[in-house]
Amino acid sequence: MTKDLTKGSPLRLILYFAFPTYLGMLFQQFYNIVDTVIVGKLLGIRALAGVGATGSLNFMVLGFCMGLCSGFAIPIAQKFGAQEFSQLRKYVANSYWLAAICSVLLTVPVCLFCRPILRLMNTPEDVFEYAYRYIFIIFLGIPAAFLYNILAGILRSLGDSKTPVVFLALSSAMNIALDIITIRLFGMGVEGTALATVISQAVSGIICLFHMKKRYAILRMNSQERRPDKRCMGRLCYMGIPMGLQYSVTAIGSLIIQATMNGFGSSAVAGATAAQRINGFLACPVEALGATMAPYTGQNMGAGKLERIGQGVKAASLCGFGCSAVLYAVVALFGRDLVCLFLDVPDEQVIGYAAQFLKITVSGYCLLTLVNVVRFSIQGMGFSVLAILSGVMEMIARALAGLVIAPRLGFTGVALGHPMAWIFADAFLIPTFFLCRKKVEQRQREFAG
Repeated sequence: MTKDLTKGSPLRLILYFAFPTYLGMLFQQFYNIVDTVIVGKLLGIRALAGVGATGSLNFMVLGFCMGLCSGFAIPIAQKFGAQEFSQLRKYVANSYWLAAICSVLLTVPVCLFCRPILRLMNTPEDVFEYAYRYIFIIFLGIPAAFLYNILAGILRSLGDSKTPVVFLALSSAMNIALDIITIRLFGMGVEGTALATVISQAVSGIICLFHMKKRYAILRMNSQERRPDKRCMGRLCYMGIPMGLQYSVTAIGSLIIQATMNGFGSSAVAGATAAQRINGFLACPVEALGATMAPYTGQNMGAGKLERIGQGVKAASLCGFGCSAVLYAVVALFGRDLVCLFLDVPDEQVIGYAAQFLKITVSGYCLLTLVNVVRFSIQGMGFSVLAILSGVMEMIARALAGLVIAPRLGFTGVALGHPMAWIFADAFLIPTFFLCRKKVEQRQREFAG
């Protein structure tokens, strides 16, 4: 069930690992799109705008969860590459302890303060209650998000990118079914959609946990390996917290963009929401390549095969550039048609906002490729703290777009926020990658000497 990423063609291994990850992201985005269609078609544009108005806040909080779990998985990947299996199991056990603690510490405050935060974000009054009812339930489900993400991160660190896809597909299918049941059968509104998300993720995570206990002999621990270990927890926090904060810091810029966009009214919010859903679907190949680089780099780092890290970055980047060109052509030809899938009644103003947002965002996918591939490679080498700085660069760019450019260019300035963020991040990440690799090579020579 595991896969050694330290032997064989980097390109072949990356594609082998990335493809199931890509399928998993497609399942997730397919759910997101169906979820948006269900909300837009059955509950109307205001409900759609309400859900969309929470997007940046949702990403800031759950992004921290995903980043934290991804960071926890890097020491596990390094120990797998080094074939130190007892230490690997200690890191797995301590990642469970930390995920449980963090889920409680995160859930309580965000549930208490989500209403004031939505006010600070300038959420339109006509969609405010939709937004609040949706995001409050999503935040109650943070422990379920931790459960799935920590298990998926562990599996990917062991080179298994297929099993997480199976459980993600299960979660997505269950989510869609529960969406229809809660809205059609029980007459619930956006809260039914949120409840469906939480339940399906929790059930999928629990089943995945039992599956791992049964099928992964490498993870079977003795009593000593299960115990909390301060040193392991310290290393996990050193890797995980910066990655989590990187997502959250990045999302602060998105919150500024969201607040600015909210000021353009519910039609602009609905259009951007539809565009973001499509964008999430189209970006899956680029995101999958990035997600592949953390376990790939981590395993090769643990095995001391540093030359393969550069080879992998080059191969993944070239694949991403090719995908970016194809995706831009798709948006140029079919962008407006895709947007219409999300609306109960064709609204030319909403369609115009969505098509413009989508075209500007997709034009920057080559930049996004480098952000994902290089950032995750840096993290896989063990320099997780630098992830915060790249997130700061993205935050600065989005803040400039929302506070400086948007007042002058209107909605176009909001749409430019994402490409600008990727430019700023790449300007930091690319030279940083070479500096990190040089430092690792120097450290390796000193150790060998």
